[in-house]
Amino acid sequence: MPHPSDPFEDDLDDLPPPPAVHYAEQALLGALLLDPHRLSEIGALEADHFDNHAHGALFRAMLETPAPDPEQHRDSPAWLNAVLDAARPNAPGLTASYLHTVIQVCPWPQHAISYARMIRADHARRSLRMHAERLAQTASDITLPHRAAATVHQADALARFLDDLSGRFAPHPGSLPRTPLQPAPPRDVGEDALDDERFLLASATAHPAEAKNMRWLVAEDFAVPLHAAVWQCLTALTHRGDPIDPVTVLWEAQHRGLLAHDVTPASLLALVETPVGSPEHWGEKVVQRALLARAQAVAARITAYTDDPANSPHQLVTGSRRALADLTALRTRWQHTTAPATPASPRTARNPSAPRAGPPPRVTAPAARAAR
Repeated sequence: MPHPSDPFEDDLDDLPPPPAVHYAEQALLGALLLDPHRLSEIGALEADHFDNHAHGALFRAMLETPAPDPEQHRDSPAWLNAVLDAARPNAPGLTASYLHTVIQVCPWPQHAISYARMIRADHARRSLRMHAERLAQTASDITLPHRAAATVHQADALARFLDDLSGRFAPHPGSLPRTPLQPAPPRDVGEDALDDERFLLASATAHPAEAKNMRWLVAEDFAVPLHAAVWQCLTALTHRGDPIDPVTVLWEAQHRGLLAHDVTPASLLALVETPVGSPEHWGEKVVQRALLARAQAVAARITAYTDDPANSPHQLVTGSRRALADLTALRTRWQHTTAPATPASPRTARNPSAPRAGPPPRVTAPAARAAR
């Protein structure tokens, strides 16, 4: 294994320089090889916490090899050889010279506790990134039969990890990450997404009584800005108690400045005058797509935090929790759409043979035009 301080050894100068935690790992291993009794002082540390596989194998071998007598250890390399023999099956590249290297580069063996703390912090950062990547992969995996539910489950796992992480690292001032964030990934505007939103707007225009109860759907859930604006037209008309049909929606859209060179009255009428199915059905699909898109955006945001080595574990926890809060609000609305209907109580149950009170039968747009 090449000397870590010489990037030109063995013609490896084209490789990226090792991260800062690499030197913390070497310093800790050197301190423990010099003074094995410090293993009991460094706190909870596992071999998997090391970024370098060979370093983790060497640390595991130290834990598994009985500690030597301090006096004998000063005069004999027996324990070092035993540790090396125990580590080699998992890290064949380890050599006796590398053990001497990490001993030489250790600045102060008395600082072993600090070196271990650095290793735990970097492991927390890498683990958080792994959770964020899993969230993004789940939200984008079209092969999953219940992708939204799996995404919510992965978000819960991420939240539990953050709770555990917050208990292991003390808070400190300046807890928010200062990492510059990139814009959220673009929304899916494929044909399926476009059709879901178009069918929703048309069915909501045809059946405004049903759409009136869809308060769980907001404009931000739409992938297409025009569709979001038309939904706002519908909700505004509903709020005022105005009649709703394609023409009244068109008039509201004109007052909101939606009609432009690329949005004509005819095209907007075509958007809302051909209903298909129930607005609640299409609304649920729109919210589900928004949930998946938000999960991917949250995962990208957390990944950006973890890619910035300037962020401390506490900053990572605080920033990630705030990012997850953006997903939680949308998740609550999505769960409202998927919640089973509350069964009617015996007092309110009606006689099936009795006439039902309710809205008049629906009239389709073609029938309405024919009646005129």
